[in-house]
Amino acid sequence: MKIHFGSGMNPLHLLTRYKISTLFSRHCGALLSLSLAALIAGCTAEAGADLKARQLWETHNFNSGWLYLQDDVPHNGEQVLPVFPSADTADNSDWEQVTLPHTWNATDTVDATPGYRRAASWYAKTFTADTNSRYRMYFESANMVAEVFVNGQKVGEHVGGYIGFDIELTEALKRGTTNEILVRVSNEYDRNLIPSQKADFFLFGGLTRDVWLQRLPEAFIERVAVTTPKVSHRAAQTHVDIEVDRGNSSETLALELRLLDANKQEIQRASTQLNVASANDTPVRIDLAELKNPQLWSPDAPNLYTVEVTLKDADGNIRHQRNESFGYRWFEMRPNQGFFVNGERILIRGTHRHEEHAGMGPAMSNTMHRNDMQQIKDMGANFVRLAHYPQDPEVYRAANELGLILWDELPWCRGGKGGEEWEANTERLLREQIAQNYNHPSIAFWSLGNEMYWEEDFAGGGSDEQVLPYLKHLNSVAKALDPSRMTTIRKYYPGADVVDAFSPSIWAGWYGGAYGQYAAALEDAMGKYPTFLHMEYGGSGHKGRHTERPLDERGIPDAQVSVTEAMNQAVVKSIAKDSDWNENYIVNLFDWHLSVSESTENFAGNAQWAFRDFGTPLRPENPLPYINQKGLTDRAGNPKDAYYVFASYWAKQPFCHIESHSWTVRYGPENGRPVKVYCNTDTAELFLNGKSLGSKERRPGQFPAHGLVWQVPFQEGENQLQVLGKVREDGQSVEDAYRLTYYLGEPAKTEQVALTAKRTAEDTYLITAEAQDKQGRRATEFSERGYFSILNGGGQLQENQGTYTGSSTIEMANGIATIEFTPGERPAVVEFRTQNIKGVYIDLPAARAH
Repeated sequence: MKIHFGSGMNPLHLLTRYKISTLFSRHCGALLSLSLAALIAGCTAEAGADLKARQLWETHNFNSGWLYLQDDVPHNGEQVLPVFPSADTADNSDWEQVTLPHTWNATDTVDATPGYRRAASWYAKTFTADTNSRYRMYFESANMVAEVFVNGQKVGEHVGGYIGFDIELTEALKRGTTNEILVRVSNEYDRNLIPSQKADFFLFGGLTRDVWLQRLPEAFIERVAVTTPKVSHRAAQTHVDIEVDRGNSSETLALELRLLDANKQEIQRASTQLNVASANDTPVRIDLAELKNPQLWSPDAPNLYTVEVTLKDADGNIRHQRNESFGYRWFEMRPNQGFFVNGERILIRGTHRHEEHAGMGPAMSNTMHRNDMQQIKDMGANFVRLAHYPQDPEVYRAANELGLILWDELPWCRGGKGGEEWEANTERLLREQIAQNYNHPSIAFWSLGNEMYWEEDFAGGGSDEQVLPYLKHLNSVAKALDPSRMTTIRKYYPGADVVDAFSPSIWAGWYGGAYGQYAAALEDAMGKYPTFLHMEYGGSGHKGRHTERPLDERGIPDAQVSVTEAMNQAVVKSIAKDSDWNENYIVNLFDWHLSVSESTENFAGNAQWAFRDFGTPLRPENPLPYINQKGLTDRAGNPKDAYYVFASYWAKQPFCHIESHSWTVRYGPENGRPVKVYCNTDTAELFLNGKSLGSKERRPGQFPAHGLVWQVPFQEGENQLQVLGKVREDGQSVEDAYRLTYYLGEPAKTEQVALTAKRTAEDTYLITAEAQDKQGRRATEFSERGYFSILNGGGQLQENQGTYTGSSTIEMANGIATIEFTPGERPAVVEFRTQNIKGVYIDLPAARAH
C-alpha cells in the first residue's frame, strides 16, 4: 500500500485547484462545494457501527412539504424576497403545495399556446436544526439557475442546469428552532448558458430532481474518487483519492478504507493518519494492493465493487463514513477495428434518452428513471447516449447495475461559442460533470457537444476560428481530469481529429437520401474516421398511421442525395418533410439499418434516435404538435411497432410480435396482403382464423423481418391473426394475436366523422373520432389535423400530455384520432372538428357517485 498527500494530478486535485481560483458565481461570488452524486447513497453508516456514530451524520430526502410560488418577486436592481408563507395556509393563497421533483413546465410546453414559461419561481420550506451539526442541501439539479436563502440570508447559488451541487447552510441557521429556506429557480433566456435556446428540446424550469438535507459533523468526507489505472483479466490497480472537509476542526483524524466485493465482503483494508496541518483542499491518495483476478464489469456481467471510507478521530470514534461503487473494466476504440470492452470487441447496440415524461416533463421519480433504463435493457441494448445533458443520478446507478454503457454529454448543443462568461460557465459545467460522475463504471465516453456550430447565438460564434480552439481546450480539460475515458463529439467535422471517437451525421432515408444507402454511408465514414461510431439515425413514426405501400430502400424518386442532415431542410427533398410518417416505413428503415450494422465488419456500432418521443419547441406543426416523434415508444413509454424490430435483433427474452396491433382496418385484393412478424425465436408459425399458414425458420438479419413474412388470404370482414414462436433449445414457446377487419378493394372517400366513447377501468372515457365512408366503413386515408374541445359541462380532456391519447390537437392516423376524458360533476358535450369537418359532438354523463 502507498499513501500520497496531494501528489500527482489526480481528478480531485485538479477540480479543487479550479474551484479555488474560478468557481465563483457570476452574481455574488459565493463559493460552491461540488459533491459527487453518490454521496447520497453512501453517507449513512454501515451495519455494525454504533448508534452514537450513526447519529453524527444523516441524509434526509427533502422532497416533501414544499410550497411553490409561481410569480417571481421583482428585482428592481436588487434581490427582493417574497414574504415567507405563514403556518396558516389560508394566508398563502399565492403559494401551492408541491412535492419534488417539480417543474412549472409539466404541460405548457406541449399545449396549444405557442411558447412556454421561461421565468423564475420560488420554493419555500422550513426545518429545525440541532445545536452541533453542520447542514448542507444537496440539489441533484436546479434548472437553470438557483439562489438559496436561509432566514433571509443568501447562502449560495448555482449557475447551470442538469448538474448536482451543495449549498452550505450552517452559518445562517438558528439552532433548535424553525429555519426558513427560500430557493429561487430560473430558466429565463440566457445565451451565456448551455444548451442553446435553439436546441431541439425544451429547457424545463424548476427543482426537477431530488433534493437532500445533509446533517454532517464538523469534519467529514467531502469526496471519494476511485481510479483504476491498470486493469486486466489477471490483475487490477486501484487508486482512491479522498478529500476531507475539516471545517473549523483542528483535531488529528484518521482514514480507514475497506474494499468490498459484490457480496459486500471485505477483500482489502488500508488506513492512514491525517495531520492537523493538512489542508481541506488537499486530497489524500491511497493506493490499494494489486487485486488478483478481478471480476470485470461488462454489459453481460456488470460486476460492482465498493470502497467504504471511514473518518475517525484520535480515539477511534467514527466521525463520518461513505461508500462508493465502481467497477474494473477498460474501454477502447481501436482504429479501423471497432469498440472493445475488456479487450473483447463489442458491437454498440444503442439508443438515446431524453429526460422527460408525458404530463410531468423531467420531474420524474427514481422508479421512472430506472424503469426507462430497464426497458432499454430488456430491448437488448447495451449502450445509451444521454442526450444532450447529464441526467438524474438514478440513471447512472441503473446503468452500472444493468450493464448499459453510457455516453455522457456536456450540454453544448448548438449555439456556437460565446464570450468570457459563456466560456467560464461551459468549462465549469464540464468540470462539475466529470467530478460528479467520475466513479460510474458504465461511462465510456465524455461527449464534449453536439452540433455545436449550428444556429449560432453570438455573431460569428459558429465559425471554426471560434469553435475549434475552444473544443481543443475542453478536450484537454477532460483529459486532465480523466485520462482513462474517451472524449467524443457528434457532427462537428473540424473536430473529428481532436477527440478520441467521432460521429458524423448520417440520416439515411430520413433527412437525406434513402435507407438503402446506409451500407455505403458506413463504408465511407469508416474510411474517413478511424475511430468512427454512429450516433443518431431513424425517423418519425405517427403511431397508428399505416400504409399498404410504404417507400422502399430507394426512397423518394430522384432524391437519393447525401445522407447527411442539412441544417435547412427547406432546400432539400427528404422523407422527413415529404412523407406521411407511417409506421410501416419506419419499421422497414430500422430493419434495414440493423441488418447492415449487425453484419458490417469492424463497425463500432450505432445508436438509434431516440428511445422515447419527447417534447421540442422547434416542431409545432408535427402530426403530434411540439413532439419529436422518432421514439421507439410514445412519450408515456408505450412501445410503437419499431420497438419490436430492435427487440427481434437484440432481446434475450423470447417473444413474437405481429406488425401491427394498431392496424385494425385494412383494404386489399382477394388474395390478401403480406404480414410481417418480428420474433427472436428459432421458428414462427402464423395462423389466420385458427388455420395454419405454415411455419418458417427465422433467418437472422434477412430483410425484412428475418424472413418471417406471410402472404395472408384475409377473408372479408373480421379476421384473427395469431403467431406461435418456438425456441429450439429448450422448447419454450411464445405467442401473439390480434383482430382486424379486412375489406376488398380500395379505401373509399370520407363522408363523415363519427364520435364514440368507451369507459375505461379507471372510470375515464376513451373518445374516438373515426372517419367513415358512405357504408360506415373506416376511411383509412383520412389524415387531417383534428381538434377536440369541451363545449359545455363538466369534466376534463386529458390534454397537453404529448401522447396519442393525450393531445387535443392531433393528425388523424388511418382515419382515427383518440383522447381520454375524465368526467366531472355535470354532463358534458365534447366536440371534434377538422378543417373540412365542421364539427361532430358526443354527450357524456357526469362522474359516477361513489
